[in-house]
Amino acid sequence: MIRRKLFSLLVPAAALAGVLAMAPPPSAWFGPPWISIEYPPSPYDATTRDAYLLVHAFHHGTPANFPISGTAEGLVKGERKSIQLSFRQTTRDGTYALKKQWPADGIWTLLITVSQGGDDDVACAIVEIGTGGQVAAVSVPTEDRGSWRVPRKVTVADLEAGLRSRSALASAERSAARP
Repeated sequence: MIRRKLFSLLVPAAALAGVLAMAPPPSAWFGPPWISIEYPPSPYDATTRDAYLLVHAFHHGTPANFPISGTAEGLVKGERKSIQLSFRQTTRDGTYALKKQWPADGIWTLLITVSQGGDDDVACAIVEIGTGGQVAAVSVPTEDRGSWRVPRKVTVADLEAGLRSRSALASAERSAARP
C-alpha cells in the first residue's frame, strides 16, 4: 500500500521534472539582461579580494551567469589604445571579478558588456576611470522600447566623445595648475 502511494507520487514528480528540464534556459526568456558595477569589491571574499571591481549580470532582477566581455579604451599621450579585458567568475551567481589590466597613465574608460545571446540582448556599462585610478563614474545607457526602458548598445561615437571630453578637461586642469 505504501509502495503504491509512493509510486503514485513519484510518477507525476518525475514527469514534472522532465517538463522543467525541457524548458528554455533563463537566457531564452523575454527581455534583455541588466548589468551593474560594484566598486570597491569586498576584501573578505577570496574570489574578489584582488579585484578592481565586480560586474553583476541579471535577468529580471535574478543573478544570471551570462557571458561578460569588455575593453579598456584609453588615450595615452594623445594616442588611442584598446585593451581586451578578462573576467573571472566569483562564488556568487552572475558576479564576475575584474583585475586592473590597463596602465596608470592616460585617460581610461572601461566598456563592459553582458550578453544573453542575441544582438538586442545586451547591456553595456561605461566605467570612467578617474585620474587617481579610481572609478569616477558608471553609466548604463538605455532607450525606450514601447513602455519599457531597456539597455542599449554603446556606440563608438559615445565612447570617443567621452574620452575626448575627459582628455580636454584634464588638459585644461593641467594648464590652470601651471603658474
